[in-house]
Amino acid sequence: MSAPATARVIVADDQAVVREGIVMLLGLLPGIEVVGAAKDGEEAVTLVGELAPDVVLMDLRMPRCDGVEATRRIRERYPATQVVVLTTYADDDSLFPALRAGARGYLTKDAGGEEIVKAVQDVMAGDAGLAPGVQRRLLERVSAAPVVPERAAAPDGLTARESEVLTLVAEGLSNQEIARRLHIGPATVKTHINNIFAKSGVRDRAQAVRYAYQHGLIRPPGTNIT
Repeated sequence: MSAPATARVIVADDQAVVREGIVMLLGLLPGIEVVGAAKDGEEAVTLVGELAPDVVLMDLRMPRCDGVEATRRIRERYPATQVVVLTTYADDDSLFPALRAGARGYLTKDAGGEEIVKAVQDVMAGDAGLAPGVQRRLLERVSAAPVVPERAAAPDGLTARESEVLTLVAEGLSNQEIARRLHIGPATVKTHINNIFAKSGVRDRAQAVRYAYQHGLIRPPGTNIT
């Protein structure tokens, strides 16, 4: 049986000591070649475009562009490159946005060398490279998820995404907050809102909120769902 192909890897972490330590560790591991290191998400996206690595080991909490947004951009622009999150944080608020953005693996920084190699090999093979604890939490989250009632059909030809944006507008979120929630750019949010205004005939956000309530896209507080 032939040995797995060597994985070309970029490391992204804003802390120089941590970043250099990870690079040094990876250099000792079989089947991994570190081809670049980035100090934030912006640099990670740029390096992926220049170096076309197989995998990015991505920290989450970084300046300028965090790991979730960098993951979204990489998976959107360079789908051949996989992302494995390697972070200190194992909470749901970190885990699920990263997976929704396109990360195929998720490890915490106490992972050993063998665990990192396995995660990298798994995502290169098309599988998920998840730490055992992360897998358990995903299963618990799925098994505990409530049944969501069917939302009213989108009115006036709104697309599913436009209806989603309108719902978040009605919940009081700003364009920036909507962009972060949906992992899209603020300019894209603005385009969706302009389309919503044009299709629904509303002139401002206040009218858009009223429109969302009138068409059942969101229910007033205290309204029971039967």
